[in-house]
Amino acid sequence: MTARLVLLLAAVGLVPIALSYGLVPGRSVPFLLGFPVEGTNQSHVFRAIMGLYLTNAVFWLVATVKPELQRPALWVLLLFMSGLAAGRLLSILIDGFPSGILWFYLFAELAFAALAATSLRREREIGCT
Repeated sequence: MTARLVLLLAAVGLVPIALSYGLVPGRSVPFLLGFPVEGTNQSHVFRAIMGLYLTNAVFWLVATVKPELQRPALWVLLLFMSGLAAGRLLSILIDGFPSGILWFYLFAELAFAALAATSLRREREIGCT
């Protein structure tokens, strides 16, 4: 799989997750995650998460058409997905097993981290920038 395709798939996959967290958190979060979003502070946090996710997705999309950004974008993808997965694994150890959708997110994050690492390794082996 090419670096460009990895970045494109990650961006396209992250946008609906971002919007589900922050577009209308009072409705989407209870539906997806099973707990209420109550008050301005909780909505604020979910909209900030949406902004973080969308900003990364935009960067990855831009990198699909700007080859000079692909290596930095792959590093951001690797760190972003690894960080999310590490937090989820820590939560599993401390808090117990989450719902099914959160397991899906964990496996997707691990897969995209692995794809980013593989793309970076392949790039280094063939001598690209």
